[in-house]
Amino acid sequence: LHGGRQKDRRDQRGGLDQEDGKAIIMSFADTLATWLQDSEIGEGDPVKVVAKVLHQLGKTTDLFLVEGVEKRLWELIKVNRRKAREGAGVKKGFFSQAKKVDGGSKPSKDVVEEIVNPGLSSLDQKLKVDAEEAEKKVVSGLAAQESEGNGKETQLEEVEEDEGKGLVPNSGNGYSYESGHTWVQTLQDVTYTIPVPAGTKARDLVVDIRKTRLKVVLKSPSGLEPLVDDDLHKEIAVEDSFWNINDGKELELYLQKVDTMCWWDKVCSKQEGINTKKVEPENSKLSDLDAETRQTVEKMMFDQKQKAMGMPTSEEQQKEDMMKKFMDAHPEMDFSKAKFM
Repeated sequence: LHGGRQKDRRDQRGGLDQEDGKAIIMSFADTLATWLQDSEIGEGDPVKVVAKVLHQLGKTTDLFLVEGVEKRLWELIKVNRRKAREGAGVKKGFFSQAKKVDGGSKPSKDVVEEIVNPGLSSLDQKLKVDAEEAEKKVVSGLAAQESEGNGKETQLEEVEEDEGKGLVPNSGNGYSYESGHTWVQTLQDVTYTIPVPAGTKARDLVVDIRKTRLKVVLKSPSGLEPLVDDDLHKEIAVEDSFWNINDGKELELYLQKVDTMCWWDKVCSKQEGINTKKVEPENSKLSDLDAETRQTVEKMMFDQKQKAMGMPTSEEQQKEDMMKKFMDAHPEMDFSKAKFM
């Protein structure tokens, strides 16, 4: 909001100098408080304040002409929503002063359109429960066979192995290591937090984010101190990844996944991994997803149930059908000794 004067004060890698921005942040906080109380701007509703800011940015800048801006804005909303859920600066009763619109009155011209999540944030709870119940039936059946003395110990061990191995994930489906390094994830992204000495500024860090590697170096009085220098667990979209310093005491890296249908068990290759089978995604409805994403999720859940019941997945079934058609088309060939993978 303070124009291009602050542009030159930003670190070349995107970090904002905390000392230089302190006065700006305090002034902006006062302005937001004034807008929130203004009956013609906020009416006590912070969403209306955001709508006014976005409207002004659309008039004075080319923000909404930039490719992918809605995705970046949505990611910022997700990051702040996650922080709010963890209790970081949540204001109790924040919407309590918002004015209500009478049922028969004319809607306000400032009504803000609801934002729909553009991507996959979790798996459908009902399908997950169905898969878990099917898996329990399989385990119970194997246990019954063992009690009858049919020598099914090996099968039971395989079912136990399906529970996975590794560290128990934290509430954000990541992990908090003793070193202070913490990470959380959704299917789309990973947020990696690294503690730094109090008062650290953007210019005190060298952050190199690459497709398959991450390097973070702290410039200290004693010299360069590497904080991270390791291969990433999986590929990321570098152009959609960024970093910033929180309160001068922690570095927060936002890493956009390339494969948005996969849970990570670690951020860097040298870290101990979590048990991804214990990941607990948030509840959502398949109807909220776009057609392509919904089809992918339904396929994943179908394959999960098929595996739990010892039946072929959709890909395995497709291969079997193709082989059956080939065999039917060539009755002169002998497939009795053939081995199919």
